[in-house]
Amino acid sequence: MMELRNIDATLAVAPQMAPEELAGLAAQGFAAVICNRPDGEEPGQPPLDEMRRAAQEEGLAFHHIPVAGGLFPPAAVAAFGAIRRGTHGKVLAYCRTGTRAASLDALANIRGLSVADRVANAKAAGYDLSALAERMTAGE
Repeated sequence: MMELRNIDATLAVAPQMAPEELAGLAAQGFAAVICNRPDGEEPGQPPLDEMRRAAQEEGLAFHHIPVAGGLFPPAAVAAFGAIRRGTHGKVLAYCRTGTRAASLDALANIRGLSVADRVANAKAAGYDLSALAERMTAGE
């Protein structure tokens, strides 16, 4: 069962889902899905093309911004922010646990929030991003 965690009114993050779990997202106001996992990151992970097809069948835009190993390259952060700013409707971002997706959002900071607010929003959704606070501060 899909576990959506709301970061704010326009973004939810989730651990890895199955393609069939994307059904009904459009009816919940979602317009786009972002996968933050490299394809084939671990055995049993649904292939990227299956996730893309399932999203598109639901009328959702599908984006792939793979990040690994706790690295958040500036290009990935910028791409995440651009998708958030350019999507009319809610965005669902997922990775293995949801932490990478929440981290990319906090680093992109499209709403111009303070570091404390970004850390608090993530914590309320169940993610501890305190280790990223210094990098978030540097990005302000």
